[in-house]
Amino acid sequence: MHFFSRISYPPSGSVPRPGEISLAHQGVLFLDELVEFERRTLEALREPLESGQISVSRAARRTDFPARFQLVAAMNPCPCGWLGHANGKCRCSPDQVAKYRGKLSGPLLDRIDLMIEVPSLSDAELQARGDGEPSARARERVCDARAIQLARQGKANALLTPAEVDRHCQPDAAGALLLKQAIARLSLSARAYHRILRVARSIADLAASAQIVSTHVAEAVHYRRGLAQA
Repeated sequence: MHFFSRISYPPSGSVPRPGEISLAHQGVLFLDELVEFERRTLEALREPLESGQISVSRAARRTDFPARFQLVAAMNPCPCGWLGHANGKCRCSPDQVAKYRGKLSGPLLDRIDLMIEVPSLSDAELQARGDGEPSARARERVCDARAIQLARQGKANALLTPAEVDRHCQPDAAGALLLKQAIARLSLSARAYHRILRVARSIADLAASAQIVSTHVAEAVHYRRGLAQA
């Protein structure tokens, strides 16, 4: 598994060579301070996130490299990093925040399934003893969910084609109604629609639920709403 804190195009030259995107194939590509990367570099992620490969053209020839990775990225809420903090240190204007976040294009965001805001913690919360799920237990649930997916369809949910999504990821009546409302309210694309269903299917698998219900759809839509608000 490959972890990277930066990303770049393959080295220049007459013969195409793989860069960090392809080196992260079947692993995790981690990008810290996401919006600090060049716009063209971020846009280069769109192709591999959709197809699992990337095409590199050089003077001598064009080559397709495998690039199916899990993208994990992090960014501050604003240029100074203090937006929303209780200390009130942020002095960024709304225009500055919008310009900062606007470095991420809509087509790129449309290919990201989950966005989670991590708020700052108070002193009391930092000192309190955590009562979350142990990592070992979380790993067990993930392994169990993956086993369910392989038994049901022979592949992970992230690899399902649109036709397979229609076959394996249909929610119950209440979930379907909720999804229909979300499509109209959030103006979701066809890509977002299928990604929400894949995420909802994964949420249901983690809960060992054979049926996707409205709560699973609601959680998946919530992550998509986070993207729209970024």
